[in-house]
Order: sequence, then C-alpha cells, then structure tokens
Amino acid sequence: MKNRIRQERAEHNLSQAELAEKIKVSRQTIISLESGKYIPSTELALRLSQIFRKTVNELFFIEE
Repeated sequence: MKNRIRQERAEHNLSQAELAEKIKVSRQTIISLESGKYIPSTELALRLSQIFRKTVNELFFIEE
C-alpha cells in the first residue's frame, strides 16, 4: 500500500511531530506510515483524512 502522507504533510507545512500530535500518535508512527512500513487502522486513516481534507482514497492507494 502506498500513500501521500509525506506530500500532504509538506503541503500543509507540518513536521512529523506536529502531525503526530494532531492525530494522537507517536512520531515513529508517522515515520512508519510515510515509509510504507505501517498500514493504518480505519480510525487513523479517517483522522488523516480530516486533517488533510482529502478522502481516504486520495491519501492511500494500492499499487498493482
């Protein structure tokens, strides 16, 4: 699974720590998400969707 978290975070001028604080996770979780090593729960994906004002499908996608 791929995602646009790093790009969205940069467009919103948020550090990894700031984003982590906003969605109530650790900075390590953000690092793992951005590197594709962690697949978020539905709740976490929805939180990210709200922060970035994008649909979950705009943030996460499956590469074939």
